[in-house]
Amino acid sequence: MDLAPFKLDIDELVADYAQGKCTSLAEFKRVWMAKKFSYIYEGRPKTNSGFFMQSLFLHCIGHLTSQSSLPRRLAGLYCLYCLYECQPYKPQIKIYLSLEECRQLKGFIVMAKQNGVHLVPALIKRMLDKGMFLFGYMNLLGDDGEKQVEELAALQNKRVKFACDKLFENTQAESYMHLDLRAEFELDSIKKLSKEYAEAKELALAEASQTVDIEDAKHILQSDKLLGDKIDEVVKEWDAQKEEFYERTGVQHHEPDDFDENEITQLLD
Repeated sequence: MDLAPFKLDIDELVADYAQGKCTSLAEFKRVWMAKKFSYIYEGRPKTNSGFFMQSLFLHCIGHLTSQSSLPRRLAGLYCLYCLYECQPYKPQIKIYLSLEECRQLKGFIVMAKQNGVHLVPALIKRMLDKGMFLFGYMNLLGDDGEKQVEELAALQNKRVKFACDKLFENTQAESYMHLDLRAEFELDSIKKLSKEYAEAKELALAEASQTVDIEDAKHILQSDKLLGDKIDEVVKEWDAQKEEFYERTGVQHHEPDDFDENEITQLLD
């Protein structure tokens, strides 16, 4: 998966914001909207969603923790916040933050306060309160960052597989996940019977109309859909939900080793 174009887009957004020597989140959002930056997700991959999002988050964290100018570092934080809020995934993929990055974030808060940017501690507190972060010991920044993101994603997938195995063990969950509703309902037979019934109903009313007034009975023929067609829609929806389950549990489930929230809050105060 080539993430270079996505990272380049982030770099350009950061540069455009920093060029104006701004410090406000409102001004960053103005630049974001002007560039229609939410469309960055239009080119997202259909698989490896966790890897994709963590790579974007990591690139923003790189700007945030760099030795660049204050506006560039602020742009990294603001971009991280906006990427999380605008992401198309449900549940939202959280931002992985190592203990070292937490320390760097604390230093950034101090520096922002010294420069009169009091929005920074308030914004980070909001991010903590909303549970946007996952905390761990693995530092993803550095030359091997991409490799470590891949290792983290592989570890997550391994945990998901273990959780699914436990979920399906000695339960009916697995049988439901492999359930073929088309066969279970004998859908082809139902569709055939419902079609024959509709034709017979129409024929019967047509014959009756030759001898009696059937005006009050015409509503019987005005059914929106045949029973077989309605069941077919249910089957398709079931299959779609199964596919979504397989995809989402394969890449988006994340089992973190969380720090105590109070400890993190104290660290960042």
